[in-house]
Amino acid sequence: MPARFSTAGFDRAEHLVGGVRTVVYSAGRGEPVVYLHGGGTWHGFEFARDWLDRFRVVVPYHPGYGESADDPTIDSVHDYVLHYLELFDRLGLKRTNLVGASLGGRIAAEFAVSHAHRLTRLALVSPAGIAAADLPMPDFARIPPAELPAYFAWNRDFIRPWWPDEPDAEFLAARAREGAALRQVTRAGSINSERLGRWLHRVTLPTLVVWGRDDRILPAGLAPLWAQRLPNATVRIIEQAGHLLLDESPVARRVVAEFLAGGR
Repeated sequence: MPARFSTAGFDRAEHLVGGVRTVVYSAGRGEPVVYLHGGGTWHGFEFARDWLDRFRVVVPYHPGYGESADDPTIDSVHDYVLHYLELFDRLGLKRTNLVGASLGGRIAAEFAVSHAHRLTRLALVSPAGIAAADLPMPDFARIPPAELPAYFAWNRDFIRPWWPDEPDAEFLAARAREGAALRQVTRAGSINSERLGRWLHRVTLPTLVVWGRDDRILPAGLAPLWAQRLPNATVRIIEQAGHLLLDESPVARRVVAEFLAGGR
């Protein structure tokens, strides 16, 4: 069995959003920071502990992921945007900092395009959403299961406790469920969107784009494409770090925290 990440010290709450049970963890004190996770929840959110002395960190599970219920009616990233707009209302978050990683980065970016007035600062961590022909994502269907962990982290040993060498049936079933949820919201099999780039100029609030130099899923070469479209963006590339950037890199966690606190 893989290790189970700890949620000790976090408050757990359930909310019905559009009739869908949505599980939210939160802890810390200070200005609110909402974190939107990527396309897998198996590695948890231990990294958020580094922020708890400066921020009130709120970590919801998307519908179809982790402890939240499935929602077969969601068929676009925009549906997730509406889901979170309602969840923020239920949580009383009139304004918040927003951090999104990978799929969560695309959701966060699309949220900011339409609802920037609800945000203070935006941090996009290796975000999905913008594609480049010369920087393709890997074809996961062609990657042997034993090689998958190396695509998520620069340091394979870091990821080993959460992704076992021989995954059991429960682990594989959870990954299949979350993979199905991801496919629900991707068009033509892609996590990216040609339309998103057209509207990023509307996101004028301070935005951090942060990437791991050794990201093998969404290459760091995509970062300048985001910076070109975001009027108030700062780009940081973190050395010796892969796709699970916040999980793997204390430097990345510090860079994001300092940005959210008002830095560049």
